[in-house]
Amino acid sequence: MTKTFIKAPFKADHVGSLLRPESLKKANENFQAGKISYDELRAVQTNEIKRIVDKQIEVGLELVTDGEFRRGWWHLDFIEHLNGFEGYVPEKGLQFHGLETEPYDVRNIGKVSFNADHPFIKDFIEFKEIVGDRAVAKQTIPSPNQLFHAGIRNPDIYPKLEDYTQDVIDTYRDVVKAFYDAGCRYLQFDDVYIAGLNAEQLFAFENLSRQELIDLSLHVVNSVLEDKPEDLIITTHLCRGNYRSTWAFEGSYAHIAPTLFAKEKVDGFFLEYDDDRSGDFQPLRHIAKEDGPRVVLGLFTSKFGELEDKELIKARVEEASQFVSKDKICLSPQCGFASTHHGNILTEEEQWNKLAYVVKLSKELLGQ
Repeated sequence: MTKTFIKAPFKADHVGSLLRPESLKKANENFQAGKISYDELRAVQTNEIKRIVDKQIEVGLELVTDGEFRRGWWHLDFIEHLNGFEGYVPEKGLQFHGLETEPYDVRNIGKVSFNADHPFIKDFIEFKEIVGDRAVAKQTIPSPNQLFHAGIRNPDIYPKLEDYTQDVIDTYRDVVKAFYDAGCRYLQFDDVYIAGLNAEQLFAFENLSRQELIDLSLHVVNSVLEDKPEDLIITTHLCRGNYRSTWAFEGSYAHIAPTLFAKEKVDGFFLEYDDDRSGDFQPLRHIAKEDGPRVVLGLFTSKFGELEDKELIKARVEEASQFVSKDKICLSPQCGFASTHHGNILTEEEQWNKLAYVVKLSKELLGQ
């Protein structure tokens, strides 16, 4: 059988999540209150996914996502359905710039492995049927590195970090195969953990140095990708936090670039560059010149609705092209519009206007 290869990430792309409409928010509330059944909730989700698939195609995108409409959090819903993890409510949420998140997290309660009945696989199959051949169906999941945040691994179950690491790698190899078998050809690893290794105030973890943590992150992802099918595109999105239009930390890519930008075997990096928290473009010089990954510049913010100045975007693309060739550059918002069910502070109309603007400028500046 001849394999069909897609050329992703696309010149105009987007990270994944979209604002939850009021109908979906209300359905979730009613389900939590016991007023509607799960099947009724799922019917609302499906109808809204169909609507946003149409809308993404309408604004000119070549890829579409399900908006992450069947989950509440960009990462926790996926992780808690892997064997060996559970969701729970901690005493406090995470501290973001100016606010604390809703408290919810995951923890390791047993041996880690892939759950063959993981609901995300069924969700993708249904999503892909909705999309058909009108666009490329993109699936987003948390990076395997998200399982290495301090406090997740249970030392009673995994006294040795290397045993936990190997089980995480094996689990994600099964994850990748399951999505591929379900028809996925564009998969994205969302990774706050790696971006956090850039932060000047590095958290203490496993008594490892910053570079040792960076090396471990590279080992995990590249080990997962060792047997990746050649016609499966896998990208990674590095995020410094996206919750109700605020952020968790800052720091340039300088610490991770010599290792991860140079050696991680992904097909593309989605990078935040919507404000000065991300530093300059110099770390892009570590991207491999030949056959290296594409670089998706997140020059547009998903946190607010105002459209960016075209001349500023043009100037920043030209500046970035000093370090990575323009034929490898793509454009997108820096993150999703609703990494959690709460969503960012902008309207749906502003969201669609921004995505249409990304498409428009990618054609003008990159020749999409």
